[in-house]
Amino acid sequence: MDIRQKSQDELKLLSSQIRNRIIDVVSKNGGHLSSSLGAVELIMGMHLVFDIEQEPFIFDVSHQCYAHKLLTNRWQEFKTLRQYGGISGFSKPKESIYDYFVSGHSSTSISLAVGAAKAFRLNSQEKTPVVMIGDGSMSAGLVYEALNELGDLKLPVVIILNDNEMSIARPIGSVSKYLSRLLAGQTYQRFKKKVEKVLQKYSPNSGVYIAKRLEESLKLITPGLMFEEMGCDYIGPIDGHDIKEIVDTLKIAKDMKKPVIVHAKTTKGKGYKIAEGHHEKWHGVGPFDASTGEFLHIKTIKDTTDVFAENLLELAKSNDKIVGVTAAMPNGTGMDRLITQFPDRFWDVAIAEQHAITSMASMAKLGFKPFVVIYSTFLQRGFDQIVHDVCLMNLPVVFAIDRAGIVGADGETHQGQFDISMLRVLPNMTMFAPIDDISMRYALQFAETLQTPCAIRYPRGAFKKLPYTAEKFVLGRSQLLKTALTDTIFVGYGSGVSKAIDVANSIQKDVAILDLKFVKPLDEKQLLKLQKSHKNWYIFSDSQAIGGVGSAISEMFAKHGLNINLKTFEYDDIYIPHGDKQSLEDELGISVEKISNLFGR
Repeated sequence: MDIRQKSQDELKLLSSQIRNRIIDVVSKNGGHLSSSLGAVELIMGMHLVFDIEQEPFIFDVSHQCYAHKLLTNRWQEFKTLRQYGGISGFSKPKESIYDYFVSGHSSTSISLAVGAAKAFRLNSQEKTPVVMIGDGSMSAGLVYEALNELGDLKLPVVIILNDNEMSIARPIGSVSKYLSRLLAGQTYQRFKKKVEKVLQKYSPNSGVYIAKRLEESLKLITPGLMFEEMGCDYIGPIDGHDIKEIVDTLKIAKDMKKPVIVHAKTTKGKGYKIAEGHHEKWHGVGPFDASTGEFLHIKTIKDTTDVFAENLLELAKSNDKIVGVTAAMPNGTGMDRLITQFPDRFWDVAIAEQHAITSMASMAKLGFKPFVVIYSTFLQRGFDQIVHDVCLMNLPVVFAIDRAGIVGADGETHQGQFDISMLRVLPNMTMFAPIDDISMRYALQFAETLQTPCAIRYPRGAFKKLPYTAEKFVLGRSQLLKTALTDTIFVGYGSGVSKAIDVANSIQKDVAILDLKFVKPLDEKQLLKLQKSHKNWYIFSDSQAIGGVGSAISEMFAKHGLNINLKTFEYDDIYIPHGDKQSLEDELGISVEKISNLFGR
């Protein structure tokens, strides 16, 4: 959709139409609402000033890019947002040539822009990457690594800082805005160059010094000093909902042909009064009634996150050495209630997974018992810190891994499929998984006493009620839930146990069922004993097959020179797309029905 010929009135009407489309679809499908509504005019400004056919549009996290999708030939297809087989909730090049990069994790955008700008310079192309990044993403170190190089190379990149939640630097009214625009404008820039030439000719040393000091004195009363010190020009703050102001500012920024930060103030949930001013509640939502704002699926049972948080809170009340951290997900991980109750012992460090892990390693060194509470997908961002700062030192840090396994509509960037494969290779790491509410309590009690690094994984949603009573965790010990006279055994790990039980019930065959409990260390004694009577082994775990649970068991038997018939129902060597869990498991061939069919029920 080419919007460059539209009038201001037509653009305002279009912004309302885009918001209505977003509200209509997200209220039915769920998705990222408030951030997308707040970014509409900024995205329209990007399309009005930059050439979408030639210049990369780079959205940080990209959860706010719905307006971009609607402006790039996906208006009708947008109704399939986040649905199985439909369009993604994030930018995705396979979906559209106008999506520059796959994105779903924060703070990568400026690095991508630096790489693009380097490529354009090498190819002698006059193109300007444009970035949109939210203020929350500015808490991650990767942003400053990229800004540091960008400011040094002076490559032409325009970065729109979408400030929709907290002020990066407090604005000083109209004087600040006027001076910021003045310093970035063409008139000032031409004047500055002329003055520098004159002073350089007649007084090379003192003249340049005086000119520089004068400009720095003006910038001291603007809110962009930090960016200026890193070598990036700064404009703002501007009204992120005023299309004319946005377009005028972006044109200035693009014409400067160097790194420019455009600081735009926006309102989350703009245009949907119910969501305006709210933050986490309306950030990522499930289906809701658009007319009332009431959510359609009210949680009636405790999910795994609730069970985890309640049990950790009880432990924290009786053990003041327990501390904990989350990285920008206090509500999603259940850590909000611990932060509220013990603000001096539990922290949200924003989008800074690396810092979160290393800071907890230091606390463990000084005698505390830290819990790093994190989604499986975000654990990836702190892998080096786990290797270098936790496991190498053999420090008793607990990694509570939420959203392990398929999480659904957020897709490839958010599926919790790699944590077992990542962590199992690390010396000193202990890995175990609860199967129900009771065993979650046992898992945390065990973790509290363990004096080495450990990881507990649990799925999104609620545990199923199982017809077996879970035993307490004892290091490296599994639990045989059901014996059988046949030579077939189902081995489950974590949420895989309930699936193993469901398949066993579905095929109505006598099979043994083992709750592995620990994938590291394995219960070798029990597994070797069972190998004598069971030759057909089937592994159930919501995790990647390569380096996963089946791999661990195969390696153990191979070490003892034993050969068994083993099949694992873990994930194939692929990135899992978005969609509901049932559809995805059917596609992967690991749903209860698909597995049951293999046994010829």
